[in-house]
Amino acid sequence: MKHNIDDLRDHLFATLEALRDTNKPMEIERAKAIAEVSAVVIDSAKVEVKYLELTGAAGGGFIPTEKKPDALPGPNGGKEPATRVHRLR
Repeated sequence: MKHNIDDLRDHLFATLEALRDTNKPMEIERAKAIAEVSAVVIDSAKVEVKYLELTGAAGGGFIPTEKKPDALPGPNGGKEPATRVHRLR
């Protein structure tokens, strides 16, 4: 089973809900362990993002990737890309 960033968020929010449960709250030590492991997973995701930025490679699936448009739609019904030229005087 492959997990992704959305799964991690779900687990973290479930931990928060369990901590707030007045009838049977989660043990603090267990919540701390979940937070520590989550921090390691997040750090690995940061490395993945940096790798993607540097190489332009496809991701490993933890962070969903979408194809970026080549250019923003511009004049003439989007047939020409929008451009902006800045000049220093």
